[in-house]
Amino acid sequence: MGNQKDRLLPISILIAAVLIAGAVVYSSFKKTPQTNISQTEPDTEQISGKPQIGDDVVLGDPNAPVTMIVFGDYQCPFCAKFFKETESLIVKNYVETGKVKMIFKDLAFLGPESVAAAEAAECARDQQKYWQYHDALYEIEYSEVKKVIAGEMKTNEGNGNLNRNLFKEIASGLQMNSDEFSKCFDSEKYAAEVENDIKEAKASISRLSTPTIFIDDKMIQGAYPYNVFSQAIDEALNKK
Repeated sequence: MGNQKDRLLPISILIAAVLIAGAVVYSSFKKTPQTNISQTEPDTEQISGKPQIGDDVVLGDPNAPVTMIVFGDYQCPFCAKFFKETESLIVKNYVETGKVKMIFKDLAFLGPESVAAAEAAECARDQQKYWQYHDALYEIEYSEVKKVIAGEMKTNEGNGNLNRNLFKEIASGLQMNSDEFSKCFDSEKYAAEVENDIKEAKASISRLSTPTIFIDDKMIQGAYPYNVFSQAIDEALNKK
């Protein structure tokens, strides 16, 4: 009997450790300012290389002195947080005033829904509604994130809400031509574009995470408050 208890003790310790680890992962959703692939802490650093604008849709004056490139995933909860709490202020104070031009690139790594949402947004560019579609997707995901925080659902990732019907509803709400949008999406017209963005992210970012933001030659990883980005933008403007 004593030997049996001795054998059961390590097993109970292992089970407890697994339960604790699971709790830590769940609670980190509310604490960590990013969705991370290979690191536990966000990163802010100078970089020697940076992604290029290419054929991406530019928000703001194409000749604005500072370039801001955002790598994100439409399922990423911290990308939604960045969009709602920080990006909107950057657009108001820097993009609309002609100081910054903004570009969004797809780092769609959280599953098929991420890729599908990215392709849907790319299809909206054909009808000059790319940024409106981008905003609509993140508004929806931000609502999903709030449900997770409130305990109404477990996760916003892979829950099936980012689907063809929703994409068509968004297009209709933006008064897009639904038939043209559906044809573009169903044909996977922009699959290569999304894949190229992912490849560019892997080539530009040594430790992948979302959101990752490039402000000229500085990279910031994480959904930090507005002042972190405004300081970086002001520093970039002062170098011009």
